[in-house]
This record gives sequence, structure tokens and C-alpha cells, in this order.
Amino acid sequence: MTVFAFYLFALSTLAGGLFTVIARNPVHSVLWLILAFLSSAGLFVLLGAEFVAMLLIIVYVGAVAVLFLFVVMMLDVDFAELKAEMAQYMPLALLIGVILVMQFGMAVGAWQTAEVAEGLRAQVTPVDVHNTHALGVILYDDYFLLFQLAGLILLVAMIGAIVLTLRHRQDVKRQNVLAQMYRDPAKAMELKDVKPGQGL
Repeated sequence: MTVFAFYLFALSTLAGGLFTVIARNPVHSVLWLILAFLSSAGLFVLLGAEFVAMLLIIVYVGAVAVLFLFVVMMLDVDFAELKAEMAQYMPLALLIGVILVMQFGMAVGAWQTAEVAEGLRAQVTPVDVHNTHALGVILYDDYFLLFQLAGLILLVAMIGAIVLTLRHRQDVKRQNVLAQMYRDPAKAMELKDVKPGQGL
């Protein structure tokens, strides 16, 4: 049953990744991507890494993929124009793809299986230690500095993206909170004595 589940999740992951790339409709691409994420989570469960599987479902499927789906469905993007512009970069993309395939071939050709690989795959975490605890020890004890630096790099990247895309348009009215807080109530309202039969 485990072998059958492995091949089922593996094939669905490969199929989801393939159809994510070749699907013509971007909404369908996001749905295939969600299938690939769910199948990858199933593979993690088979490996005994339930915590990583739940993170994959909650973070990637529940947040990132759903965000992609809403953005693709809400934005009115002319995909025909985008594909026409992408056609001029096809030779360069094919060249990069051939180079990547050659690199993968060289890596697989020089691959050697270690003698202890089977034992390490059979025992992912140390004895009498839960995998979540082992992952926490690795992240927050052995590689604490690298983990914090990775978070800092992501924070700087997020701030940089916000700064680069922030534009102050002059024709858009914005809320000035300080002007609202410091306004004088005596000057903000004016009472008019409207006589009967007359307008303002």
C-alpha cells in the first residue's frame, strides 16, 4: 500500500508540474500547481515528515496558491499579447533549457549512492525524537544564524519590492491622517441660519 501511494503521489506531482507549465489557461495552471503541492505533501507524509507536509498545505496551498488564483482571476491580463512578446525570447529560453538538461545529465552521471543512504532514508530522525522536535533543533540550534540571515534577506527583499513599486500619483486623493487629527473643530463646521423659503 505504501509503494502504491508513493507512485500515485509521485505521478500526480509530475503531472501537476507538467500541466502547470503547458496549460493555456492561467487559472488551470494555478489549479494544477495546487495539485502538485498537495501531492508533494503526501510524499512528505510517506517520509514521516508530517510537520513539513502540513506546512506545505497551509502555507503554499492555503496562502500562496490561493493568492495566485485570486490575482489571475481578478486581473484583466491580455495573455495573447504576453505570449506574442515571449515568442521573441524563445531561442534564448531553449538555449538555457538545453544547458540545464546537460547539467542535470552530468550530475546524474557522476551520482554515487552512499553506503549509509538506505539507513538514513529509513530513519529520518534520531531515535526517540519526534521529527518536529528534530527539525526545530536543526533550525534553531545548529543553523540558527543562517536561519535568521535567511529571514533578514527575505525582509530586505520585501522592503525593496515595496520601494521599487511604490509610486506617488498626483491625481489620486489620499487620506492625510495627521491633518484629520490636528484639525480645529471650530473651523471644521460652520452653522448657517437658513430662513424659511430660502436656500443656502
